[in-house]
Amino acid sequence: MLEPKHQAFLGELQRRGHAELDGLAQCFQLLSLSSAIDQDCANRLAPLGLSEGRFVLLFLLQGAEQPLSPHQLAERAGVTRATITGLLDGLARDALLERHPDPDDKRRVNVRLTAAGEALAVQLFDQHTQWIRSLFADLTAQERSLLSGMLCRIWARTDAGKAA
Repeated sequence: MLEPKHQAFLGELQRRGHAELDGLAQCFQLLSLSSAIDQDCANRLAPLGLSEGRFVLLFLLQGAEQPLSPHQLAERAGVTRATITGLLDGLARDALLERHPDPDDKRRVNVRLTAAGEALAVQLFDQHTQWIRSLFADLTAQERSLLSGMLCRIWARTDAGKAA
């Protein structure tokens, strides 16, 4: 289940005589799993001309009660304004969203989905949710809870977890 780069790292540790590899092996398993899930996600979205970033914007806009500004979208998606501009341009080119002047401030722009964007967002969100559920289908509720607790404990030891 390990990616070749992780296998190589563990092999080098063994070559250098490091006997304690358990924590490292599990870390590399987790990284390999994350990479596999990311790749599967990309493979599912690519035939629709979407990236994960574009997908995130679709469901953020679909779930919004009112049009959102590019700045609001960047904050909610956790990306830069420059990244948002490129994502919005692509979705607008594909007729999945429209930009409109803000009625209160003509210098600002608001973004909303077109009917086609709305339909795609609903369809994809449901499909994506079902796919993610299927990844964990063989785990019992107790196993999922245990896994979640362990992942939270590991997260808390990362720099990001300590800063949170």
